Amino acid sequence: MSRPRIAITCGEPAGIGPEIALRAAAQITAADCLLIGDASQLSSLAQKIIPDVKLTVLPSAGRTLSIPGQLSVLDCPLAVPAQAGQLDARNGAAVLRMLGAAIAAAMAGEVDAIVTAPVQKSIINDAGFAFTGHTEYLAEKTATPQVVMMLAGASGHGMLRVALATTHLALKDVPAAITQDSLMRTLSIIHQDLIRHFGLTHPRILLTGLNPHAGEGGYLGREEIDVITPVIQAACAKGWQVSGPYPADTLFQPRYLEQADCVLAMYHDQGLPVLKFATFGHGVNITLGLPLIRTSVDHGTALDLAAAGLGKADASSMTEAIRIACQMAANRQ
Repeated sequence: MSRPRIAITCGEPAGIGPEIALRAAAQITAADCLLIGDASQLSSLAQKIIPDVKLTVLPSAGRTLSIPGQLSVLDCPLAVPAQAGQLDARNGAAVLRMLGAAIAAAMAGEVDAIVTAPVQKSIINDAGFAFTGHTEYLAEKTATPQVVMMLAGASGHGMLRVALATTHLALKDVPAAITQDSLMRTLSIIHQDLIRHFGLTHPRILLTGLNPHAGEGGYLGREEIDVITPVIQAACAKGWQVSGPYPADTLFQPRYLEQADCVLAMYHDQGLPVLKFATFGHGVNITLGLPLIRTSVDHGTALDLAAAGLGKADASSMTEAIRIACQMAANRQ
């Protein structure tokens, strides 16, 4: 394929997003990167951390440059200059404009994938915008009825991928949100995108139970019996390689993971602590089910690191997010 074009949103301007976006984009040689953020802030940062690289502000995403020693920028001006580590609700709208510009470019075919730096959800809400996260926002803006959050990273036992049946829900709301229909749709999205984006012709997917010990045969809950097992049986009837439900406290060990391409956990804090422990700092957040490719870092805005000064933040997760976005774009083509 031709060199992929990757749009990189710089995220919360008071956090580490602009710095890691610059550092990662400057390291990537296999793609044409387009930074979407405040051009003035990025230019000032670049002079300090990558002085040999020139930033060129472009009028549109469709004109991404591929010139050695240059990085393209699509300007999304901030309302007020950002102060490292200090949130300002006046810049909340600019953060959403960055994301909106990336979505528009991807939907128009001007870029092959979106990579997002972390945002501060609270400050976007303080600015007057209802926002629960990148995943939900991307689904809304692309009119996608259901998406799936998956995190991935290289561990000591190969590539570990963990997808979620529910995302940013209060724990008390999780059981009611998991129905046979919703779980089957989630499983279908995972199965389809593991083939489409990752080149896995027969993906192997393991499902956790919802309750401790996968319900103990109904003594600790019936969700495994009434919801999860029927979905697994229906998936197997389609010829898919799906198994479970497994107790979450024993599933994440080599003898199971070596036989899996992805684990589907039932809720956020069931699957992600394990993955982040194994891969933190180089893990990648991937949104499945969208009409575009989106990856992101596995961490937050790290305001404390931003306030401590340049050079404190590690760009490894951002670099890996760009690399995986390139691979997904190649597989999709």
